[in-house]
Amino acid sequence: MQNQTTIIRIPLDKLLAHPENPNRMSKQNFEKLKRLLKSQISNLKFQYEPLIVRRHPEIENSFEIINGHHRADALRQLGQTFADCVEWNVDDQQTRVLLATLNRLGGKDELSAKIGLVKKLSEKFSSKELSRLLPDTKQTLEKLKDITKPIEGFANNPKLFLNSLIFFLDDEQLKIVETALEKAIQQSRDSLSLRGDGAVTKSEKLAKAITTICKNYK
Repeated sequence: MQNQTTIIRIPLDKLLAHPENPNRMSKQNFEKLKRLLKSQISNLKFQYEPLIVRRHPEIENSFEIINGHHRADALRQLGQTFADCVEWNVDDQQTRVLLATLNRLGGKDELSAKIGLVKKLSEKFSSKELSRLLPDTKQTLEKLKDITKPIEGFANNPKLFLNSLIFFLDDEQLKIVETALEKAIQQSRDSLSLRGDGAVTKSEKLAKAITTICKNYK
C-alpha cells in the first residue's frame, strides 16, 4: 500500500462520501468544526487537516472520501469549492479498515452502519484479526457481526450509537468504583438481557451496572 503525502486541491463536487462510513458527528460538534474552518478562512490561514481520499473505484474523475467526511460537508456549507486532500492508494478492504479506525476519532459510530461495516470486514478477517486493527474488542466485534444476537434497544432505535467512555482512576478511586459496580451488577442481575445462549459479557454487565448507578443521579 503506497500512499502519497503531497497535498492536492480537489473540487468538492469531485469528492464523494464513502457509502459505508459509520462515523457521525453531533450537530453541536459539527457547528464547532464549521466555526473553526470559518475562522481560518476569515484570517486567511486556511489550514486544516487534509482529507484522505482515494480514486473512486467506479466513477471516473472522482474521488472517494476515506477520512474527512464532516470537513467536506462543512466546507460546502461555508461556500468553498475545493478541499485540501491527500490521495491514498488503497483497495476496498484496506479502505474499510481505515473507515473503522481513522473516522472513529472524530465522532461516534452509528450502530446500524457499523454493523454492516464489521460484517463486510468479517468476510476476510476473523474477529481476532479485526480486534488487532480496530478500536473494538473481539467480543464487541462478535456481537456486532452476529445479527441473531441483537443489541438491546436496537430494534426500537436503528440509529442507536455505539458509545465508549475512557477515563483513568487512581487505586483508591478504582476500589470505590469496583465496589459500586459489583453491587449494581448484583441488584440488576435479574434485569440483564441475556443472549440466546444465556451468556453476558463482562462489558455488558459493566455497562448495565454503570447505567443503573447513573439513573439514581438523573
